[in-house]
Amino acid sequence: MARTSEETFSARLDCHYLLRAPERVNAGTPLVVTLHGFGANPEAMLPLTARLFPGEPVIASVQGPYPFFLPGPDRKVGYGWITSRHSGESIRLHHDMVSHVLESAGSRFGIDPARRLLVGFSQSVALNYRFAATCPDAVRGVIAICGGLPGDWETGAYQPVRASILHIARSGDEYYSPDVTGEYEQRLRRRAADVEFHLLDGGHQMPSAAQPLVAGWLRRTLGASR
Repeated sequence: MARTSEETFSARLDCHYLLRAPERVNAGTPLVVTLHGFGANPEAMLPLTARLFPGEPVIASVQGPYPFFLPGPDRKVGYGWITSRHSGESIRLHHDMVSHVLESAGSRFGIDPARRLLVGFSQSVALNYRFAATCPDAVRGVIAICGGLPGDWETGAYQPVRASILHIARSGDEYYSPDVTGEYEQRLRRRAADVEFHLLDGGHQMPSAAQPLVAGWLRRTLGASR
């Protein structure tokens, strides 16, 4: 009888990100590596992230590695980060991509890990938490918006999270309801010592009123790292 086996090989993948930097970068300038949600793109995530931050940080907006056509006649392309099929490979790829961008942009502008931040929206949030718990010295802070926790957060072979965490949830989020996100602060504290959680009005989208929260968190977090 014929037999079927699944074989695996590695191939080169070109990854992309947008980089926006102020004319002058000084000792107080943070590096923000930001990841969009499912079906979005780095062009959309870049200005949404910039709106969250006071001043002018260096921002690297990373494109998800898995493109697909969005519904509609115009054939626009969206990007994703992970599916349930071969998820371990997607997690490893995410870690490699984020590590590369942090090191490349950080070295280019002389921004050390004490002033590097990781931002995620929706699908990328859980992946970013995995990264922070796997590479605890890579970033000083993690901002998570309208996303979830890793399914193995309590049981996975992770390290203690040294980064400060700011998690922003929305009361009308159709994907992450307050019944679920209300437990996030307690669950995050099982691995992270510094956790700040906020529940804002609105649905599953980047909150336009979050800049004061981010500004206060930045003063506390980056100030402590000097």
